[in-house]
Amino acid sequence: MMLHAYRVLAIVPFLMFVVASSGDRSSNFQNCVSACYGDQCHPWTTHSLALRLTRWTCTDDCKYKCMHMLTDSAIWGSSTIHQYYGKWPFWRLFGMQEPASVAFSLWNMYYHIQGWRQLRSRIPSDHPMRPFYLTWAIVSVNAWFWSAVFHTRDLPNTEKLDYFSAALVIMYALYFTVLRTFNQYPTRTRDGNHTQRTPAFLLWSFICTAAYIAHVTYLSVLPRFDYTYNMAFNLAVGFTHNLLWLLYPLPASLPLIQRFPYKPRTYRPSYASKVAVFAALTTAATALELFDFPPWGRIIDAHALWHLSTAPIAKFWYEFLIQDALDDGWRESKR
Repeated sequence: MMLHAYRVLAIVPFLMFVVASSGDRSSNFQNCVSACYGDQCHPWTTHSLALRLTRWTCTDDCKYKCMHMLTDSAIWGSSTIHQYYGKWPFWRLFGMQEPASVAFSLWNMYYHIQGWRQLRSRIPSDHPMRPFYLTWAIVSVNAWFWSAVFHTRDLPNTEKLDYFSAALVIMYALYFTVLRTFNQYPTRTRDGNHTQRTPAFLLWSFICTAAYIAHVTYLSVLPRFDYTYNMAFNLAVGFTHNLLWLLYPLPASLPLIQRFPYKPRTYRPSYASKVAVFAALTTAATALELFDFPPWGRIIDAHALWHLSTAPIAKFWYEFLIQDALDDGWRESKR
Protein backbone atom coordinates (compact mmCIF):
# COMPACT_ATOMS: atom_id res chain seq x y z
CA MET A 1 0.00 0.00 0.00
CA MET A 2 2.58 2.27 -1.01
CA LEU A 3 0.50 4.98 -1.49
CA HIS A 4 0.73 7.36 1.14
CA ALA A 5 3.73 7.14 2.79
CA TYR A 6 3.59 4.06 4.29
CA ARG A 7 0.55 3.71 5.86
CA VAL A 8 0.29 2.93 7.32
CA LEU A 9 1.01 2.94 7.13
CA ALA A 10 -0.20 1.98 8.80
CA ILE A 11 -1.26 3.19 7.07
CA VAL A 12 -4.22 0.92 6.27
CA PRO A 13 -4.13 -1.45 9.05
CA PHE A 14 -6.32 -4.50 8.59
CA LEU A 15 -8.88 -4.11 11.34
CA MET A 16 -9.63 -6.92 13.74
CA PHE A 17 -13.19 -7.92 14.39
CA VAL A 18 -13.78 -7.76 18.10
CA VAL A 19 -16.57 -10.28 18.26
CA ALA A 20 -17.09 -13.52 20.10
CA SER A 21 -14.46 -16.11 19.18
CA SER A 22 -14.27 -19.86 19.59
CA GLY A 23 -12.29 -19.53 22.81
CA ASP A 24 -14.62 -17.27 24.76
CA ARG A 25 -17.69 -19.13 23.45
CA SER A 26 -16.52 -22.43 24.91
CA SER A 27 -18.22 -23.76 28.02
CA ASN A 28 -14.84 -24.47 29.62
CA PHE A 29 -13.90 -20.81 29.41
CA GLN A 30 -17.26 -19.53 30.61
CA ASN A 31 -17.30 -21.96 33.53
CA CYS A 32 -13.75 -21.02 34.45
CA VAL A 33 -14.56 -17.29 34.44
CA SER A 34 -17.67 -17.84 36.57
CA ALA A 35 -15.72 -19.89 39.10
CA CYS A 36 -12.87 -17.38 39.20
CA TYR A 37 -15.28 -14.49 39.69
CA GLY A 38 -16.99 -16.23 42.57
CA ASP A 39 -13.69 -17.11 44.26
CA GLN A 40 -11.65 -13.96 43.69
CA CYS A 41 -13.88 -10.98 42.93
CA HIS A 42 -14.94 -9.44 46.21
CA PRO A 43 -15.35 -5.82 47.37
CA TRP A 44 -11.97 -6.06 49.10
CA THR A 45 -10.14 -7.51 46.09
CA THR A 46 -7.21 -5.35 44.94
CA HIS A 47 -4.84 -5.55 42.01
CA SER A 48 -1.31 -4.38 41.40
CA LEU A 49 -0.68 -0.74 40.58
CA ALA A 50 0.06 -1.61 36.93
CA LEU A 51 -3.29 -3.36 36.53
CA ARG A 52 -5.14 -0.53 38.23
CA LEU A 53 -3.47 2.08 36.02
CA THR A 54 -4.39 0.12 32.89
CA ARG A 55 -7.97 -0.36 34.11
CA TRP A 56 -8.08 -4.12 34.57
CA THR A 57 -11.20 -5.15 36.46
CA CYS A 58 -11.43 -8.32 38.47
CA THR A 59 -13.58 -9.87 35.73
CA ASP A 60 -10.99 -8.89 33.11
CA ASP A 61 -8.28 -10.52 35.20
CA CYS A 62 -10.33 -13.71 35.50
CA LYS A 63 -10.78 -13.82 31.73
CA TYR A 64 -7.04 -13.34 31.28
CA LYS A 65 -6.16 -16.15 33.71
CA CYS A 66 -8.72 -18.57 32.26
CA MET A 67 -7.58 -17.79 28.71
CA HIS A 68 -4.00 -18.72 29.52
CA MET A 69 -4.97 -21.73 31.57
CA LEU A 70 -6.93 -23.14 28.63
CA THR A 71 -4.13 -22.17 26.22
CA ASP A 72 -1.65 -24.06 28.42
CA SER A 73 -3.89 -27.11 28.23
CA ALA A 74 -4.18 -26.77 24.45
CA ILE A 75 -0.40 -26.59 24.04
CA TRP A 76 0.24 -29.55 26.36
CA GLY A 77 -2.38 -31.57 24.55
CA SER A 78 -1.17 -30.48 21.07
CA SER A 79 -4.65 -29.23 20.26
CA THR A 80 -5.90 -26.05 18.59
CA ILE A 81 -5.05 -22.71 20.19
CA HIS A 82 -8.15 -20.51 20.20
CA GLN A 83 -8.73 -16.79 20.00
CA TYR A 84 -10.63 -14.97 22.73
CA TYR A 85 -12.79 -11.94 21.97
CA GLY A 86 -11.19 -11.62 18.55
CA LYS A 87 -7.60 -11.77 19.80
CA TRP A 88 -4.91 -14.37 20.29
CA PRO A 89 -3.75 -15.06 23.85
CA PHE A 90 -0.82 -12.78 24.74
CA TRP A 91 1.22 -12.54 27.90
CA ARG A 92 0.63 -9.14 29.39
CA LEU A 93 3.42 -6.97 30.75
CA PHE A 94 2.79 -4.22 33.31
CA GLY A 95 -0.87 -4.35 32.34
CA MET A 96 -0.20 -4.13 28.59
CA GLN A 97 -2.28 -6.66 26.67
CA GLU A 98 0.00 -6.82 23.64
CA PRO A 99 3.42 -5.54 24.77
CA ALA A 100 5.19 -6.28 21.47
CA SER A 101 2.67 -4.26 19.47
CA VAL A 102 2.95 -1.46 22.04
CA ALA A 103 6.74 -1.39 21.68
CA PHE A 104 6.62 -1.46 17.89
CA SER A 105 3.94 1.26 17.81
CA LEU A 106 6.20 3.47 19.91
CA TRP A 107 9.08 2.66 17.55
CA ASN A 108 6.96 3.89 14.64
CA MET A 109 6.08 7.01 16.61
CA TYR A 110 9.78 7.67 17.19
CA TYR A 111 10.53 7.50 13.45
CA HIS A 112 7.74 9.97 12.73
CA ILE A 113 9.06 12.35 15.35
CA GLN A 114 12.47 12.07 13.73
CA GLY A 115 10.85 12.52 10.32
CA TRP A 116 9.12 15.71 11.50
CA ARG A 117 12.45 17.05 12.70
CA GLN A 118 14.12 16.24 9.39
CA LEU A 119 11.31 17.87 7.39
CA ARG A 120 11.48 20.98 9.54
CA SER A 121 15.25 21.37 9.32
CA ARG A 122 15.93 20.36 5.71
CA ILE A 123 12.96 21.59 3.67
CA PRO A 124 13.04 25.37 3.00
CA SER A 125 10.46 27.31 4.98
CA ASP A 126 8.94 28.73 1.78
CA HIS A 127 8.42 25.33 0.13
CA PRO A 128 4.70 24.98 -0.75
CA MET A 129 4.46 21.37 0.47
CA ARG A 130 6.35 21.87 3.74
CA PRO A 131 3.31 22.66 5.96
CA PHE A 132 1.41 19.66 4.58
CA TYR A 133 4.30 17.26 5.19
CA LEU A 134 4.81 18.60 8.72
CA THR A 135 1.10 18.25 9.49
CA TRP A 136 1.10 14.70 8.17
CA ALA A 137 4.04 13.84 10.41
CA ILE A 138 2.19 15.21 13.46
CA VAL A 139 -0.96 13.32 12.51
CA SER A 140 1.12 10.15 12.19
CA VAL A 141 2.74 10.64 15.60
CA ASN A 142 -0.75 10.98 17.06
CA ALA A 143 -1.92 7.81 15.32
CA TRP A 144 0.97 5.70 16.58
CA PHE A 145 0.50 7.06 20.09
CA TRP A 146 -3.09 5.87 20.12
CA SER A 147 -2.04 2.59 18.55
CA ALA A 148 0.24 2.04 21.55
CA VAL A 149 -2.59 2.97 23.92
CA PHE A 150 -5.02 0.63 22.16
CA HIS A 151 -2.60 -2.31 22.29
CA THR A 152 -2.02 -1.54 25.95
CA ARG A 153 -5.73 -1.90 26.69
CA ASP A 154 -8.38 -2.80 24.16
CA LEU A 155 -11.37 -0.80 25.39
CA PRO A 156 -14.22 0.81 23.40
CA ASN A 157 -12.75 4.30 23.69
CA THR A 158 -9.15 3.31 22.96
CA GLU A 159 -10.35 1.29 19.99
CA LYS A 160 -12.14 4.26 18.45
CA LEU A 161 -9.24 6.62 19.10
CA ASP A 162 -6.91 4.16 17.38
CA TYR A 163 -9.16 3.60 14.37
CA PHE A 164 -10.11 7.26 13.95
CA SER A 165 -6.49 8.37 14.23
CA ALA A 166 -5.40 5.79 11.66
CA ALA A 167 -8.16 6.92 9.30
CA LEU A 168 -7.00 10.51 9.69
CA VAL A 169 -3.46 9.53 8.67
CA ILE A 170 -4.72 7.81 5.55
CA MET A 171 -7.15 10.59 4.64
CA TYR A 172 -4.56 13.31 5.16
CA ALA A 173 -2.05 11.32 3.11
CA LEU A 174 -4.53 11.22 0.23
CA TYR A 175 -5.23 14.93 0.74
CA PHE A 176 -1.63 16.08 0.35
CA THR A 177 -0.93 13.48 -2.35
CA VAL A 178 -3.56 15.03 -4.63
CA LEU A 179 -2.14 18.50 -3.93
CA ARG A 180 1.39 17.30 -4.68
CA THR A 181 0.55 15.18 -7.73
CA PHE A 182 -1.55 17.81 -9.51
CA ASN A 183 0.31 20.90 -8.22
CA GLN A 184 -2.73 22.36 -6.46
CA TYR A 185 -0.96 23.51 -3.29
CA PRO A 186 -1.16 27.19 -2.23
CA THR A 187 1.59 29.41 -3.63
CA ARG A 188 2.99 32.80 -2.72
CA THR A 189 2.62 35.79 -5.00
CA ARG A 190 5.79 37.23 -6.52
CA ASP A 191 5.91 40.00 -3.94
CA GLY A 192 5.62 37.36 -1.21
CA ASN A 193 2.82 39.21 0.58
CA HIS A 194 -0.13 37.02 -0.34
CA THR A 195 -0.99 33.35 -0.65
CA GLN A 196 -2.87 32.14 -3.70
CA ARG A 197 -5.28 29.23 -3.33
CA THR A 198 -6.90 27.71 -6.37
CA PRO A 199 -10.61 26.78 -6.43
CA ALA A 200 -9.51 23.17 -6.83
CA PHE A 201 -7.51 23.41 -3.58
CA LEU A 202 -10.46 24.85 -1.68
CA LEU A 203 -12.87 22.27 -3.08
CA TRP A 204 -10.54 19.36 -2.35
CA SER A 205 -9.92 20.61 1.18
CA PHE A 206 -13.66 20.77 1.80
CA ILE A 207 -14.26 17.28 0.36
CA CYS A 208 -11.57 15.66 2.53
CA THR A 209 -12.69 17.47 5.67
CA ALA A 210 -16.34 16.59 5.10
CA ALA A 211 -15.50 12.96 4.28
CA TYR A 212 -13.50 12.47 7.46
CA ILE A 213 -16.11 14.14 9.67
CA ALA A 214 -18.84 12.04 8.08
CA HIS A 215 -16.74 8.89 8.57
CA VAL A 216 -16.16 9.54 12.27
CA THR A 217 -19.74 10.65 12.85
CA TYR A 218 -21.20 7.56 11.20
CA LEU A 219 -19.05 5.20 13.27
CA SER A 220 -19.73 7.15 16.46
CA VAL A 221 -23.53 7.20 16.31
CA LEU A 222 -24.00 3.52 15.51
CA PRO A 223 -25.00 1.27 18.42
CA ARG A 224 -22.28 -1.17 17.28
CA PHE A 225 -19.00 -0.27 15.59
CA ASP A 226 -19.17 -1.10 11.86
CA TYR A 227 -15.85 -2.88 11.30
CA THR A 228 -16.67 -3.88 7.73
CA TYR A 229 -17.38 -0.31 6.66
CA ASN A 230 -14.33 0.99 8.54
CA MET A 231 -12.06 -1.44 6.72
CA ALA A 232 -13.66 -0.68 3.35
CA PHE A 233 -13.23 3.07 3.90
CA ASN A 234 -9.55 2.75 4.78
CA LEU A 235 -8.83 0.35 1.94
CA ALA A 236 -10.55 2.59 -0.62
CA VAL A 237 -8.73 5.72 0.53
CA GLY A 238 -5.43 3.88 0.81
CA PHE A 239 -5.73 2.26 -2.61
CA THR A 240 -6.48 5.62 -4.23
CA HIS A 241 -3.51 7.19 -2.46
CA ASN A 242 -1.13 4.48 -3.65
CA LEU A 243 -2.49 4.57 -7.17
CA LEU A 244 -1.82 8.31 -7.41
CA TRP A 245 1.74 7.98 -6.17
CA LEU A 246 2.39 5.25 -8.74
CA LEU A 247 2.05 7.97 -11.38
CA TYR A 248 5.30 9.46 -10.07
CA PRO A 249 7.78 6.74 -11.19
CA LEU A 250 6.27 6.28 -14.65
CA PRO A 251 8.87 6.51 -17.44
CA ALA A 252 9.55 9.84 -19.11
CA SER A 253 7.96 8.44 -22.27
CA LEU A 254 4.64 8.25 -20.43
CA PRO A 255 4.28 11.71 -18.82
CA LEU A 256 0.80 11.55 -17.30
CA ILE A 257 1.62 14.20 -14.71
CA GLN A 258 3.94 17.17 -14.40
CA ARG A 259 6.00 16.26 -11.35
CA PHE A 260 7.43 19.72 -10.73
CA PRO A 261 6.13 23.22 -11.47
CA TYR A 262 9.32 24.38 -13.21
CA LYS A 263 10.21 21.26 -15.18
CA PRO A 264 8.59 19.78 -18.30
CA ARG A 265 6.31 16.76 -18.08
CA THR A 266 9.07 14.57 -19.45
CA TYR A 267 11.36 15.37 -16.53
CA ARG A 268 11.76 12.30 -14.34
CA PRO A 269 14.17 12.57 -11.38
CA SER A 270 16.71 9.80 -10.89
CA TYR A 271 15.19 8.84 -7.53
CA ALA A 272 11.64 8.41 -8.89
CA SER A 273 11.92 4.62 -8.67
CA LYS A 274 11.99 4.93 -4.87
CA VAL A 275 8.22 5.37 -4.98
CA ALA A 276 7.86 1.96 -6.65
CA VAL A 277 10.17 0.45 -4.04
CA PHE A 278 8.08 2.02 -1.32
CA ALA A 279 4.92 0.59 -2.87
CA ALA A 280 6.44 -2.88 -2.93
CA LEU A 281 7.64 -2.64 0.67
CA THR A 282 4.31 -1.43 2.02
CA THR A 283 2.45 -4.12 0.09
CA ALA A 284 4.77 -6.79 1.49
CA ALA A 285 4.39 -5.39 5.01
CA THR A 286 0.61 -5.28 4.76
CA ALA A 287 0.61 -8.87 3.47
CA LEU A 288 1.82 -9.92 6.92
CA GLU A 289 -1.72 -9.29 8.12
CA LEU A 290 -2.93 -12.08 5.84
CA PHE A 291 -0.76 -14.69 7.56
CA ASP A 292 -2.54 -14.81 10.87
CA PHE A 293 -1.05 -17.29 13.31
CA PRO A 294 -0.95 -17.88 17.08
CA PRO A 295 1.67 -15.59 18.62
CA TRP A 296 5.19 -16.93 19.02
CA GLY A 297 5.72 -17.47 22.72
CA ARG A 298 2.39 -15.66 23.21
CA ILE A 299 4.28 -12.44 22.48
CA ILE A 300 4.60 -11.74 18.74
CA ASP A 301 1.95 -12.36 16.08
CA ALA A 302 1.50 -11.25 12.48
CA HIS A 303 0.00 -7.91 13.50
CA ALA A 304 3.00 -7.14 15.72
CA LEU A 305 5.34 -8.03 12.85
CA TRP A 306 3.43 -5.61 10.64
CA HIS A 307 4.03 -2.85 13.17
CA LEU A 308 7.70 -3.85 13.29
CA SER A 309 8.08 -3.65 9.52
CA THR A 310 6.43 -0.26 9.00
CA ALA A 311 8.93 1.73 11.10
CA PRO A 312 11.92 1.50 8.71
CA ILE A 313 9.56 2.02 5.76
CA ALA A 314 8.45 5.29 7.33
CA LYS A 315 12.08 6.40 7.55
CA PHE A 316 12.57 5.53 3.88
CA TRP A 317 9.49 7.57 2.91
CA TYR A 318 10.59 10.67 4.80
CA GLU A 319 13.91 10.52 3.00
CA PHE A 320 12.07 10.44 -0.32
CA LEU A 321 9.81 13.37 0.60
CA ILE A 322 12.84 15.46 1.51
CA GLN A 323 14.71 14.48 -1.64
CA ASP A 324 11.67 15.34 -3.74
CA ALA A 325 11.23 18.69 -1.95
CA LEU A 326 14.85 19.66 -2.62
CA ASP A 327 14.68 18.93 -6.34
CA ASP A 328 15.61 21.80 -8.69
CA GLY A 329 12.20 21.42 -10.30
CA TRP A 330 10.69 23.48 -7.49
CA ARG A 331 12.82 26.50 -8.31
CA GLU A 332 12.18 28.83 -11.20
CA SER A 333 15.27 29.18 -13.36
CA LYS A 334 16.84 32.62 -13.44
CA ARG A 335 17.34 34.14 -16.85
